[in-house]
This record gives sequence, C-alpha cells and structure tokens, in this order.
Amino acid sequence: MSRVDGGDGVDGGGVDGGGVDGGGVAGGGVAGGDAETAAALAELGAATLGESGGCAAHRRLRPAWTGAALAAPAYPVGCTPGDNLAVHVAVTRAPRGSVLVVDVGQVADRGYWGEVLTTAAEAAGLAGLVLDGGVRDVAALEAHRFPVFSSTIALTGATKDKPGTVGVPVRVGGVIVAAGDWVVADVDGVTFIAGAALNQVLAAGREREAKEAGYFEALRSGSTTVELLGIDPSPVRDGGSSVP
Repeated sequence: MSRVDGGDGVDGGGVDGGGVDGGGVAGGGVAGGDAETAAALAELGAATLGESGGCAAHRRLRPAWTGAALAAPAYPVGCTPGDNLAVHVAVTRAPRGSVLVVDVGQVADRGYWGEVLTTAAEAAGLAGLVLDGGVRDVAALEAHRFPVFSSTIALTGATKDKPGTVGVPVRVGGVIVAAGDWVVADVDGVTFIAGAALNQVLAAGREREAKEAGYFEALRSGSTTVELLGIDPSPVRDGGSSVP
C-alpha cells in the first residue's frame, strides 16, 4: 500500500520505496485496462479502499466543489512553498489521464491552482488535481467539472520562478506518493494506493463491498450490528429506559 508518513505537515520529496466526465470521475484519457481499473476504483470509493489496504490521506484534503470525484494514476509534483512553477511544468509533462498530486510545503495559503491551469490541464488530458494547499476560482473549477481536492481555498497568487520536482515522490496529506501509485477521491476524502499493491487492494475492496452488502440485507431482516460484527456490548453501562 502507499506509504504513510506520520507527520501532518507537508514537505518536499520524502521517498519510500484525461479528461473527465460530467460527474467528475476520471474516464476519458485513461487508456485500456487503466480505464477499467479507474472505473472499478471509483465505484468502490475512497472510504472502502481506505479500509482495504489503501492509505487514507489527512482529512484536510477535501473536494473544492460539491460532487468532485476522481480515480486515476498519480503524478507527483513538489513545489517550493509559495511557488507553483513545478505545477505549470507538470501540466506539460504528466501522462494523459493522470492526476497531479502536489506538495506545496508549509505555505498553504496561496492560490496555487485556478481556472487558467484547469483549462491547460483539460487540454492536456489530465484527470484532476490533489493539492495539499490552496486553490482558487472555485466556481470556474465547478463549471469546468474538473475534479480538484485541496486543503484550503486561497486568493493570493503564487510565484512562478522557484525550484521544484515532477515525477519525484512527495508527501501529500501525510502519505508518500510516487509515480505509478493511484489516487481515489470523493466526498469521503482521498485515498492513495501504491501501484505494487493495486490488485490486492482492489480485490480486498470488492470483498469488503460484498461483505457489507450482506450486512445490509441482514440488517433489513432484523439483525443488529452488534450481532453481525461480534461486538461485546458489556463495556457500555445501561441506565435503563426510565426517564428521570
């Protein structure tokens, strides 16, 4: 699975071994088997995959607009704090159908991404953005239906002349992300999946989904979660049903 870094802060380059449709889930631009994988991951969702061997990112990463969702290969980008030159370069170099996963360090309150970069990313066939910092032009991002996940919204622009990295592992949302990993993001949050563990996590996610479907049927038939999950209720003190 993807590598979790225990710190909540973000910095550059910790190493450890497209288009979009109207709903915001990666589809066009992801070729062949990758398109099938993207569809399967999107259907399972970030929450199920995060409980099935994927690595859930910090909760600060949220959709920039309601309904944004994506599932696609990750393309890591590292920026000097306050600067987005590497993001501009990444748009020209990332494979079609990939999602830019961007570490901007400790300066979150900049608008590292907006409508101009969105338009460029769409033209390049990219599937979305996960940026551990600020974005802006949110109404335009929604109008474009371009999936963006960020830790904040910020108006002040970034500089465009500082060093950075593209295709080099970064830490985003507390998780080390490398080229070849996958990212799944929706209303529940963001989950990263290491490329080497993709098939294993996908299989585990399908197994979990099937198990939960059985739970739903049993619950509708009168079973309880205590029974189904084998929970011991004894630590919970029961004060009785009488009203004081």
